[in-house]
Amino acid sequence: MEENLYMENILDHYKHPHNAGRLEDATLHAKELNPSCGDAIELFLKLDKCDRVAEVKFDGKGCAVSTASVSMLTDRLKGRPLADVMALNERDILELLGIDVGPMRMKCAMLSLRALKSALATKK
Repeated sequence: MEENLYMENILDHYKHPHNAGRLEDATLHAKELNPSCGDAIELFLKLDKCDRVAEVKFDGKGCAVSTASVSMLTDRLKGRPLADVMALNERDILELLGIDVGPMRMKCAMLSLRALKSALATKK
């Protein structure tokens, strides 16, 4: 029963993703591709003077799992200090999704985290 609630949440994020769009004045930006399935995510983060995530958006297309993952991740990033954002890991993404992700879907689920880590690597 609980797994069904999580699946409904994933489908809702897929059909109505949060924070979709682009930020032309992003502080950090990265694009990642999952070549095995064609999912692509472009992540935009704008930091404030205190290095907190003031605004976050994403663009791209993907399956339900990758789209829900980035939608949920962007919700979680808003207002967070950069140190907290840098500490996010695979376990955090899996907790956001709330379902068992099999090996075939793990790359889809982690695409948002890869994009985030790539964006953070551009921080000067």
